[in-house]
Amino acid sequence: MNIRRWTVAAVVLFAGYAATIAGANWATSLWPAVAIAGLHVPAGAFFAGLAFTVRDLLQDAVGTRTTLLAIALGAALSGLVAEPRIALASAAAFAVSELVDLAIYTPLRDWSHLAAVSASNTVGLLVDSLLFLPLAFGSLTYLTGQLVGKTTTTALAVAVLAGVRARRRAMPA
Repeated sequence: MNIRRWTVAAVVLFAGYAATIAGANWATSLWPAVAIAGLHVPAGAFFAGLAFTVRDLLQDAVGTRTTLLAIALGAALSGLVAEPRIALASAAAFAVSELVDLAIYTPLRDWSHLAAVSASNTVGLLVDSLLFLPLAFGSLTYLTGQLVGKTTTTALAVAVLAGVRARRRAMPA
């Protein structure tokens, strides 16, 4: 790891990413499902949806190896703040889904950053949900709510990212 790559933004992204994983599991342990518009959404879905976009930004800031370390740190922190079944289900689901996210994001990011974030997040959140729910709850009962919660958070994060990028392009050099 090249120490010069560590900027304040990279440190914030690293800590923020690990915190979104732990936060997702903490929230799911406290509120297994929240009723919103007739759907049952595991509370952690909102944090988890954000995690995929933050992971992509972290990879850009510090590289793949350090991002894998952040995934492991988030899983370890989850063990401290969440019920064991939630933490273990999350660790397994995030390990697979984040690797899928990474595999999709990496080749697409040079072509179109926003398309890469959108595509990798969409596939990542689907894989995560399909693995996490049966492991954590023994069923896919909350699948629709989980997908809606994660997709909403991901869409908001991508919209903010698009706005920031558009603003940077519009600023005089």
